[in-house]
Amino acid sequence: MNEHLIDIVNQLAAQITEDASRDRRRTSEAQAHFLNGIEHLIIQLWKGTEIHEGYEGGVNKRSGWYSESSSYRDPNFTFKQTMAAYDGLIKLGMIRQTQQGYFNRETLEGSITRFVANDELLSILSEIKEDPFKAILPDLSSQFIVLQDKVDGQKKQIDYLNTPHVNGMRDNLLVINKCLKAHYPDIRIKDEEWLPVQKRIMADPDKRPIDLTRRKLVRIFSEGRFDKGGRFYRGWWENVPREYRKYITIDGKRTNEYDYSQLNPHMVYILRSKELGSEDAYGRVFDGEHRDLVKEAFNAMIQAKTPLLKEPKDIDLSEVDFDWPFLRQAILDSHKPIQDMFFNGHGNYLHYIDSVMAEDIMLKFVKTDFVPVLPVHDSFIIHHGHGELSELEEDMRRAFYGHFKKDIKVKEEIGLMLPSSFDGKDWGELSFEEQVHGPPEYSQWENRNS
Repeated sequence: MNEHLIDIVNQLAAQITEDASRDRRRTSEAQAHFLNGIEHLIIQLWKGTEIHEGYEGGVNKRSGWYSESSSYRDPNFTFKQTMAAYDGLIKLGMIRQTQQGYFNRETLEGSITRFVANDELLSILSEIKEDPFKAILPDLSSQFIVLQDKVDGQKKQIDYLNTPHVNGMRDNLLVINKCLKAHYPDIRIKDEEWLPVQKRIMADPDKRPIDLTRRKLVRIFSEGRFDKGGRFYRGWWENVPREYRKYITIDGKRTNEYDYSQLNPHMVYILRSKELGSEDAYGRVFDGEHRDLVKEAFNAMIQAKTPLLKEPKDIDLSEVDFDWPFLRQAILDSHKPIQDMFFNGHGNYLHYIDSVMAEDIMLKFVKTDFVPVLPVHDSFIIHHGHGELSELEEDMRRAFYGHFKKDIKVKEEIGLMLPSSFDGKDWGELSFEEQVHGPPEYSQWENRNS
């Protein structure tokens, strides 16, 4: 951890302890947990200064959260000392609570407590010279194989046995995450675009803002089984709007993205021993009109375990002149050979298959050249040099053929470097300041990647 940040944590701990007028000193173990609690809260706000103004940190104030699920619990966190750290920072005026945590037992929805840094703490954090996006490295000691299931109607992480199969997946993901830790993915957008993009992402309650420290992948399985789900999550690039992904860089270099063409329809037809044919699986509905909407609906119908007689909450029909039953039936009519595959909950099994292919693809590049591949479910982002040689495209085809003994098309999205005020100028025409810091409109990206 940054030495300046360590000093800040120790100073705040001393202030909290002095202010509390404690009669008894904490044991060495309790003191370590106390310092860890302060560090956890402060690091959130430090990186938050680069994410967006008014960034909110989070803390779980439910005591049971700190003791349940032994597979995922960080032993360095305890309820008592984390609350002592949180309450102490509140009392010092360093942070301010913005939302009290809650849980609605009827809707089974809730949220943890949220807080922000006050001016004094922001001033203290501003004195740290390092960029938190570069200084805060992924913790590879934490758990990154997650098993979920519904318990009392609520999706929860559940404990599991460390079988040879599970240990093998964990070992593979550790290799992948070590590679991601050693490299630096970023996004080259203009300084003035950073906040609007963050606000756009945060408008979706299911997404988190771009936090460039989040480059450790977690593999999440579902339905309490290790052959359902299994996709890779929590990389910051997965939250980036699609049209911005072409600006993602790795180690300051542009990238290419490759995407399987109609992956789910191909897998479903093959599993039913049917032929998808050459006509686009989504375009054959409504003669290609509303293709994106049809794609969303098709995948929702494959994922669903019930007949979906009502419009799914993620499907937006506000801009079309037909209702959900009409769309649902149109998809069924266009895919009669696989009608029995809809509404039977096959989605999580399909996710498992594409996650196995994703693991194969990422491991190949890591083990061969220690090259990171950024997964976005069934598409992949890689340094443009490997993309232009068609290495990734070929390996994606091989991974699919290895599972299905069938070929599939792979689409390429060319990565871009947007024009800058330097374009058309010779190096000698640039000032010393420009040579050092790069194009002024990309100063944030330039500073992180210099």
